[in-house]
Amino acid sequence: MAFSSCLCHYQLALKINLLTTAAQHSKSTYALKTVNTEFYGMHIGCKLRSEWSFAGGSRAIVLRNPRSLSLHRKNLPLQASWFTSPHLAGDAFTLGTAAVLPFYTLMVAAPKAELTKKCMRSSIPFVVLGVLYSYLLYLSWTPDTIRYMFASKYWLPELPGVAKMFSNEMTLASAWIHLLAVDLYAARSVYQDGLENEIEIRHSVSLCLLFCPIGILIHAITKAFTSASRKSKTEIH
Repeated sequence: MAFSSCLCHYQLALKINLLTTAAQHSKSTYALKTVNTEFYGMHIGCKLRSEWSFAGGSRAIVLRNPRSLSLHRKNLPLQASWFTSPHLAGDAFTLGTAAVLPFYTLMVAAPKAELTKKCMRSSIPFVVLGVLYSYLLYLSWTPDTIRYMFASKYWLPELPGVAKMFSNEMTLASAWIHLLAVDLYAARSVYQDGLENEIEIRHSVSLCLLFCPIGILIHAITKAFTSASRKSKTEIH
């Protein structure tokens, strides 16, 4: 009996010693899962790891993967970064030019059509161009803009200051949208005046697209010649 009791105490002490040693020097670590999700185009990834030990029990550890945090801009339906990107100036230049061409085409190809008259009575194209111009002006505005515009001591514009201001692509794009809006407005005025007075306006409207002051001048000359011709015919009869 004494021998059996000693043997049992010896085995029990040996088991406790082994468990204590395992608790101090051993850890069972295994990865539970990898979590990958995407939130509005942002790819977020992390790994969950579980550690178990005799002394501390089990616990879950979240491991962040720095490479998994990336922005996938292509997955966004509308990229906010586009509104301030360097490509915006070029895109606005191209889109603005393409947007006004259908109105010039209608005025030249079908000046007396009801569709043309209805489109040219609308203010929508000018509102769109005005909003686009305002936004480009906001993006191009700097603390030096006023100084470049009124560089002289008399607060008048000077050519070197204006040239320096337009060295910025965003400023140049805003100026181009400004010209497109003014030219289209002038072309519409020429078109409506031609319809009212029954004057040929195709050539004048075409010139307003690229050389607006010349288009207005040609329209005035055409109107004067047409009026003189009608007056002479009236006197003859």
